[in-house]
Amino acid sequence: MGLYDRDYTRENFQNRYRYAPQMRIGFPQITPMVKYLLLINIVVYLVQVLATNELLVRMFSLYPASLLMALQLWRLVTYQFLHGGLFHILFNMLCLFFLGSSLERHWGSKKFLIFYLGCGIAGGLFYLLLVLIRFLPALPMIGASGAVLGLLAACAILFPQFIIFIFLFPVPIRVAAVVFTVIYFVAVITRSPNAGGDAAHLAGMAAGAIYVFSPSWRAKFRTKIRHSTREKKITAERSLQANVDRILQKVHNSGIHSLTSEEKKLLKKATEAEQKRTRL
Repeated sequence: MGLYDRDYTRENFQNRYRYAPQMRIGFPQITPMVKYLLLINIVVYLVQVLATNELLVRMFSLYPASLLMALQLWRLVTYQFLHGGLFHILFNMLCLFFLGSSLERHWGSKKFLIFYLGCGIAGGLFYLLLVLIRFLPALPMIGASGAVLGLLAACAILFPQFIIFIFLFPVPIRVAAVVFTVIYFVAVITRSPNAGGDAAHLAGMAAGAIYVFSPSWRAKFRTKIRHSTREKKITAERSLQANVDRILQKVHNSGIHSLTSEEKKLLKKATEAEQKRTRL
């Protein structure tokens, strides 16, 4: 089972946001990470054409034919770089070029790459879940469409002025996003021949939308993690200091020979920690 994209390819650039990229009608300037992703996808596709495609698909597609294969987590990334034919990779790469370049300029290369691969992973995980509960059959899935649909959802939220072309007809990107969502949902519910791919489409779009809508949630979560880590560190330091004080009092009362091996190790650890803080 592969992912087969509809043909949405272009954008109408108009800058309406402070941090949005400069928009214009025509081809956007390609960004570094998008360029690398395009090259990797194209090279992998050429290897598929020239080599034994069936072997590559079996080794690197998302193929939960068994529990062992379902647990091979690298497939959640590698399946995104395999494609089922010329039109499959053409549509995906066009979308990556037009939509991805805008998002990379908006976010930066590192954040964009994490987002892109994360949307693809979300699509793969949702497909695995549907196979696990036996809603869908276990078939090999390939393609970047889950990631690409995440780009579409993100652009629909961040750049609602974008116009994309579907069968040469200009359509506002938000309208296209809603239409695609409905199409994919119906396809999954009715278990169409490409239901696995459409499930990945839906999950990729959902992941993209959630990511864009949830910066405050992520910031609060990171703050909570940092606060929890700091509290644990303070608690550990206080506990260490209390034990050191007890050991030093024991040395004062009974001499250093009265210490156990564990107490000596703890005292040495505290000394090394103090020396490290002094050097800093």
